[in-house]
Formats: sequence, C-alpha cells, structure tokens
Amino acid sequence: MTIFNCKILQSHSKTQARVTEITTAHGTFYTPTFMPVGTYAGVNNMLPNELKQAGTQILLGGNTYHMLCAPGMNSIRAAGGMHEFMSWDRPMLTDSGGFQVFSLAQNQISRLDDTGVYFKQSMHQIMHMNPDISLATQKIIGADIIMAFDQCTPDSCSPAEVERIMHRTHLWLAQSIAYQHLHPNSIYGFPQALFGIIQGGLYADLRIQAAETVAASPVDGIAIGGETIGFNMQKTIEIISWISHLLPTAKPRYTMGVGMSPQDLLDVTAMGIDMFDCVAPTRNARHGSLYVGQVLVDGDWLKFSSDYSNCRLSKKKACFANDHNPISDCCTCYTCEHHSRAYLHHLFKQHAGAFTALASIHNIHVLHDVCARIRNLIMDDALL
Repeated sequence: MTIFNCKILQSHSKTQARVTEITTAHGTFYTPTFMPVGTYAGVNNMLPNELKQAGTQILLGGNTYHMLCAPGMNSIRAAGGMHEFMSWDRPMLTDSGGFQVFSLAQNQISRLDDTGVYFKQSMHQIMHMNPDISLATQKIIGADIIMAFDQCTPDSCSPAEVERIMHRTHLWLAQSIAYQHLHPNSIYGFPQALFGIIQGGLYADLRIQAAETVAASPVDGIAIGGETIGFNMQKTIEIISWISHLLPTAKPRYTMGVGMSPQDLLDVTAMGIDMFDCVAPTRNARHGSLYVGQVLVDGDWLKFSSDYSNCRLSKKKACFANDHNPISDCCTCYTCEHHSRAYLHHLFKQHAGAFTALASIHNIHVLHDVCARIRNLIMDDALL
C-alpha cells in the first residue's frame, strides 16, 4: 500500500518557492498546486473529466460537516468512500469541519467548549462534533489528506480570545493525532496523511507559538488557517513571514483559502507554500467574473499581468456583446479555444447553465496554469 510521502525536487534560488512531489494512495501530485473546492461532494459546474482536462491534480472533495448533514456517512460508506462517490480517482483532501465553527457561529452553534461543538440542525436535532467524530468521519470519507479538528479564528477576536482558540485548537490537535495513531488508514484500507493547522489570529506572538506547537507535532503536513488567510492577502503574507522559518522543510505547507486572484498564488508560493484552495474561481465564474492576464517574469520571480481591475473582466458589460475574441488570447483552456467573449456574454445574459460551466473551466485552468508556470520556472532555475 502506498504511503504518503513528500519529496522536494527543487528549490528556487532567489525565493523560498519549491517544487515537491507528493505521493498518496490515489496517485502523485506536484506542487505548487491549486485545489478546486467541492464542498458538497462536487465542484460547482464542473465534471471530473473537465477538472482533469483543466489541470486538476488534487481537489478538496467534500466538507466533513456538510457530508454529515447530507447525504450522511451511510451513503458515502455504501459507495466505498468519497473517491467512488464522486468518481474521482486522483488525490483528494478534505477538511475537518472546523471552519464551520467560525462560519456558522452566529445562528447554528448552540454550544462550543473544549469538549467540542454542538451545531443546531433544527429545533429538535443537534449535531455534535469533536476531534474523534471529525476524524472518524474523515476515515469514512476516505480522503488522502485529512485535517485535525480546529477552531477557525475570526479576525475580530481580542488577543485573549485568540489565545483561547489557539489553546483549544492545540488540545484538539493532540486528540486528532491520538485518533490518527490508532486508525492511520481510511475504513477502506488506504493510508491517510494528517495535517495540523496553525491558528493565532492577527498576533505575531500567538502565530509563532502556534507554529512551534504544530511543527513539533507528529503530523504529515502543516496548514495555516484563520479568517484572514486568503481573505486579506497583505496580512496573509505578513503572517507567513512571521512563521515560515519555523515550518519543517520536509513537510507540505498549505494555506487554507488562498486563491481569490492568480497573483495570490504567486505571492504565497514565493514564501514557501505548496498547496492552496479557494471557492473564489468557481464563485467568480458564476457571477460572470473571469480571470484575464498572463504570467510574466518579474525580476527573479513572476507576476500576473492584466489590463483589468483585480485581473478579472465582467461578462455583464455590454462592450463584450460583439467581441469575438477569446476570454484571454494566451489561454489554452477549452473555453478559450472554442468560444468567444460575445458568445459567453450572450449565455450570461440568458442565465444559461452553459455559461457557468464554461466560465468555471476557464477560471480553474488559469490557476492551474499559474502553478505550472511556477513549477517550470523553478525547475528551469536549477539548470542555470
């Protein structure tokens, strides 16, 4: 049985960026890599073969909390796990449900303490999640990379509350590790890698303390979480700068929620990050917002150059009604090779499902292409 392994193939001479080869029970992928998000066991508007054609090596397949809500673990177990359920035969990562401790805090959490979280499903139904329940659920989901149960830190918390959340996350990390030690494989017999998550909010001393704790733990990879990661990129970069020297070289580094813009991937990769995920590419696509630009050499590194604000054009605008150029002249995705801006504008105005599918294919392809260009730059750098 294939055991999880991370091998550094090459490091960039001028930045902290590197290319790694990560081996899992469901295949090998190369970093840096972007993971499209299939929160509800499917990436919105994209079929598995379209994801592969767009360049997807690994995806985030199925949120633990939402999979417990529907369809439930009995259905996923009967299918043989999330890979079989989704018809996805490549590597997969899933999350722990810890983000929902943050996102559902306003109206769906009835109790939160060190023993776990109680989510209100209805007036008469309560869902309890703790490290053991989260890990047991991820064993049924069967993803190749699973996450320790944590509490995502809101940016608005006081230092004292951030510290409480951090210590709770470390308590849950120890419990997650203990469960993983007893049950290292999915219920289908496939080895799973466990990643720990660094919290600590917006405070350097707490981020450093959290990084030291997670880095010293027997986990297979390191994730950096919290509300600000990926949402506030300036602060994201600052947080990484506080802790990058503490992250084990031989383990994958994963920034959770990074990928709102192609430039974001370039920025975190230059600081040594290997993996990232974000719902923004497909969400932007549904709203008619498409990435346009190209990756250019910028000194010793790369930049995503675009003539459009936020590197995106909006298909809502009437100026595209008679524009028969592709979305982006330098893009080789299926959408750009077969359809024009005018056609996509027409589909968008008609609220056609074909628009969101074609737009999602393009946006996902762009982020994968950015990662491929980073890998090529780093490997070519080794030949100089």
